[in-house]
Amino acid sequence: MSITPEALEAEFSLTTAATRLDFLSRRDDGDTALNTVSDHDEDDWSASLRDTGTQLDVYEALELLALGEVVSRRAHDSQLTGIRAALRGGAEWEQIAAALGVTPQQAWDSFAESIDRQLDATSAEKARELAGARPGR
Repeated sequence: MSITPEALEAEFSLTTAATRLDFLSRRDDGDTALNTVSDHDEDDWSASLRDTGTQLDVYEALELLALGEVVSRRAHDSQLTGIRAALRGGAEWEQIAAALGVTPQQAWDSFAESIDRQLDATSAEKARELAGARPGR
């Protein structure tokens, strides 16, 4: 099985993908040492259990990467819904931009790109009308 965002996107809901991403992220201890030798008393079997870190195997590491991309894509796609709702509620582009951490022009451009990528012609026309003119500097 190939581990790609497209394959996992079809398999996981956003909630499940985010939960699995969080689980895998927390499970890896981040140790970058390879082939480390520990100096334990051979009679103290419990010390070896205490000192064993948790590392992801290759499959899990690739799954972690792909799930990060799935969550990122879905979060980005949700901007369209959020911006449309904010505009319908009367929010200004400055407010929307502040919520996204970008300039009003960047927010408008991102919205316009999302419209072209995600909406059919009729819905796109209504969304463009809702967006109004691109904010000036």
